[in-house]
Amino acid sequence: MRDYYIAGNWKMHKTRSEAAELAGALAAQLKDGKHKYLVAPSFTSLETVGAIIKGTNIRLGAQDVACEEQGAHTGEVSVLQLKDLGVRTVILGHSERRHIYKEDDELINKKVKLALKHGFEVILCVGELLEEREAGKAEAVCETQTAKGLAGVALEDLDRVVIAYEPVWAIGTGKTATPEDADAVHAFIRKVIARLYGQAAAEQIVIQYGGSVKPENAAQLMAKENIDGALVGGAALKAETFVPIAKFG
Repeated sequence: MRDYYIAGNWKMHKTRSEAAELAGALAAQLKDGKHKYLVAPSFTSLETVGAIIKGTNIRLGAQDVACEEQGAHTGEVSVLQLKDLGVRTVILGHSERRHIYKEDDELINKKVKLALKHGFEVILCVGELLEEREAGKAEAVCETQTAKGLAGVALEDLDRVVIAYEPVWAIGTGKTATPEDADAVHAFIRKVIARLYGQAAAEQIVIQYGGSVKPENAAQLMAKENIDGALVGGAALKAETFVPIAKFG
């Protein structure tokens, strides 16, 4: 039985004081929540937020990590630095990293393996552009990103991997894949995992949906057989919109 996992990606929002206010509100309002929760603030707010949610049922996540353990990499943040701050999860391969900052599958895979080596949970994001969907390539894109992102990852490490399907055309646009469309892609990704790691692993892996998840559509999305949670962007920036998603059902 897979547990629902609701994660909030705060992206490049919130000063430390703003992040502290939101983290405090979420800690108070989700303390009786029955699902698994995560917040991923900006690097500058990780220590602040981490202190507030320590000991609660909310995990501390980072939005990215460097592909090297340490060294002369100006502007990057290492796995060792994140671990020191109490980060337990890293989001990798987000569409903004892929398409704005031109990260390819090889680089993302290097990050995935390094994060797993250091004991982190990884949320690996996959998903197609609008033109790829319209060209009938959604499944091919998701298969490639999943397989290449997990290349070299051992079966015993897969229990620390979450897949987040985020149709790029639905992020921040107000457009959302219908629950049926989303579930179909989730089911396909599960088949890819089955081919790579076996049916038992495919049935166990958590696959989140990320693409304009809102309080109004969360329950319908989560009701689908293959959707195991949400990676929430814009609606994660306010307690009044994130909490209803986190407490759906």
